[in-house]
Amino acid sequence: MTHVVFIVADDLGYADLGCYGGRPAAFGAVSPVIDRLAAEGLRFTQGYANSPVCSPTRFALMTGRYQYRLRGAAEEPISGRTRGNPLLGLPPEHPTLPSLLRDAGWRTALIGKWHLGYPPHFSPLKSGYETFYGPMSGGVDYFSHCATNGAHDLFEGDEERHDSGYLTDLITRRAVEWIERTAAGPDPFFLSLHYTAPHWPWETRDDAHVADEVRSNLFHLHGGNIETYRRMIHHMDEGIGQVMAALERAGVADDTLVIFTSDNGGERYSDNWPLVGGKMDLTEGGIRVPWVARWPRRMPGARVTAQHCLTMDWSATVLDLAGVAAAPTHPLDGVSLLGVLEGGPAFARTMHWRMNHRGQRARRDGRWKYLQVDGHEYLFDIDADERERANRAPLEPARLAAMRDAWLAWNETMPPIPADATVSLGYGAKDMPQR
Repeated sequence: MTHVVFIVADDLGYADLGCYGGRPAAFGAVSPVIDRLAAEGLRFTQGYANSPVCSPTRFALMTGRYQYRLRGAAEEPISGRTRGNPLLGLPPEHPTLPSLLRDAGWRTALIGKWHLGYPPHFSPLKSGYETFYGPMSGGVDYFSHCATNGAHDLFEGDEERHDSGYLTDLITRRAVEWIERTAAGPDPFFLSLHYTAPHWPWETRDDAHVADEVRSNLFHLHGGNIETYRRMIHHMDEGIGQVMAALERAGVADDTLVIFTSDNGGERYSDNWPLVGGKMDLTEGGIRVPWVARWPRRMPGARVTAQHCLTMDWSATVLDLAGVAAAPTHPLDGVSLLGVLEGGPAFARTMHWRMNHRGQRARRDGRWKYLQVDGHEYLFDIDADERERANRAPLEPARLAAMRDAWLAWNETMPPIPADATVSLGYGAKDMPQR
């Protein structure tokens, strides 16, 4: 019997982990547990997020489809101002990865961040999860568990939960407890383990003594440093180690596909080398993210692949391994990677993105990438130029035109961006080469 643990970090940079070339911190290795998962499993070097910002990627993960098909994903991302809005969230009637698995007899849980709309209209329990524990919004204080507007945001099911402790540790503890209960049963399980780390505010476990009025200044553009950021990743890594230990104790570790990725590229303290840009950008640093998978029973280990893939491909992969079909009314855009996991060859995978923010659009087709930012067009040979410094557009106008036309043809298959869609303030595309 196969189980799945789907771990998602928040705003993690491409090279923040040791297994992706990250440098040690002052306290030592930042991510020894995740590094070991990569060494024992499969590490992707060309894995991408569906979006360079939080909630749109989560729409794609939940549905296995391009997020642009849903109105809520046009918000980049969903923010606290949308509380009570019946349009901006994941519609409960939409088939999801957890709802399809649940209906096929799987146990399902989300422990961690939701960020796909607020009660009473939306919640994890309305979209296929039998169990939920975590915050509904995008970012909360790790100790008070309050969002930036001061509202308390830690829930068990649809009810507020007032627990004391560092949020990363609370999420880990609940995940371990759920595994211990569920693995003893007769059914396969699907655990979405969505950490808020290393998303702002910049707080480590050691900041519990800091007064609330001081800690409030740590949100987003205030406070923080590289060592704090790395320690936040390390706390998450320690938690993943506890989850792996729980799987071992339950005797199901070899039969569990453990997936690790990030919802988008890193923010200001992250390491994206050799990529440029970050969160909110369709440059590589905003969308190429760590992808690691481990599944001893079915996957040969100690491998690296350059397979091109998007977040929603993980959703298609999990349904494939479970033998569960997508809803006929909502066919998948994601493509199963099961063959690659089991040792098969990589295959061609064309990928598309668009962002309301700065009018960004991108298409990756083989080694080539078409990019538009602020009305300026770029053409990059990513295999030769991962840093997107050498704009080939003036030298290859025919290829540029073909890539542009292909993106436009794809875009015609998606709903238009609504005129009232908004963008939260964030980091725009940086240091782009001139045309």
